[in-house]
Amino acid sequence: MPKLLIVTTVPIVIVNFLLPFAAHFRKIGWQVDAMSCGFTPDDPCHQLFDRLWEVQWSRNPLDPRNLLGTPGKIREIVLREQYDIIHVHTPVAAFVTRYALKDVRKQLKAKIIYTAHGFHFYLGGNPLTNAAFLALEKLARHWMDYLIVINLEDRDAALKYELVPPDRCRYMPGIGVDLQYYNREMVPDAAVIALRQELDISEDTPLLLSVAELNANKRHVDLLNAFAKIARTDAHFAFVSTGPLRDKIEQLAIELGVIDRIHFLGRRSDIPVLMKAASANILASGREGLPRTILESLASEVPTIGTKVRGTQDLLAGGYGLLIDVGDVIGLTAAIDWILDRPEEANNMAKRGRVHIANYDLNCIIKFHEALYAEAMALQ
Repeated sequence: MPKLLIVTTVPIVIVNFLLPFAAHFRKIGWQVDAMSCGFTPDDPCHQLFDRLWEVQWSRNPLDPRNLLGTPGKIREIVLREQYDIIHVHTPVAAFVTRYALKDVRKQLKAKIIYTAHGFHFYLGGNPLTNAAFLALEKLARHWMDYLIVINLEDRDAALKYELVPPDRCRYMPGIGVDLQYYNREMVPDAAVIALRQELDISEDTPLLLSVAELNANKRHVDLLNAFAKIARTDAHFAFVSTGPLRDKIEQLAIELGVIDRIHFLGRRSDIPVLMKAASANILASGREGLPRTILESLASEVPTIGTKVRGTQDLLAGGYGLLIDVGDVIGLTAAIDWILDRPEEANNMAKRGRVHIANYDLNCIIKFHEALYAEAMALQ
């Protein structure tokens, strides 16, 4: 029985992105374990994995726990279990795991694969921060067998900085979106009607959507400032998620006089319904890897606005959505107005978007993993 270990810094990454891979490989006869920090008793990972390994590390790369006792525990587990594939995700977990195993790789049969969901160095980033994270990636480049990148900027950077030999660098279009689940034809109209009743808005009220954690990088302040300027003063805006800036964003909405048309919905399990109900989905981030919300938006045929950052540009350039500069509130206002003023053109753009992301389908990405794992295990 082949054995796979999936490693992330925190379990939410597994829950949001990787459960379908665990389910698939267990279904075809693999043992699939997970390693992370912060599993809870009601975590769905308990049902989808054979075994969960709890380790102590932090999303903060400067936390001393990351390089003190944790590497030893990782070595102990991996040497005992003798996995065939160790697939690491997220920067801290990827670095610490590779560091932990660098001196024992000859004792392992495991091949180490790193999926970079977005390098922490990127075009337009702080030069000092970029240099530090690039140095860490260069340091760890000899401690893995394959590197997977999910956007074109990261692919070019991996080759430019020789983070792995070219034949070990694989571009993969994201980590998969279920095109059947995010198919607006599968969403009952009654569910959309019920949602609008929940929000207390009429059938013809424009609804803007942002599915993104309420943190500084997602730039919800830009969204609110643009929303306060749009021509349609009857439009409403729904923020879907939670985050540390919740109170600050609400206070700004009050100051701008739009709080009565803002909905803070928290985490939701009905994203396809929200997408079908929306006039547009907007992501104003300053940094992305390959944003899942944009994939979900395109799959749902929702007119989409994003910023000119890696990943987002891969998905929207070419007429599949509207792109604006990071921080360009005037441009964002104009993009929203265009979608609301030209619904037929906007909807045609959205239909093209769904066709565009056919290769991002979850089934395609699972097949990519199957092929790569088979190739890796065949290595001598």
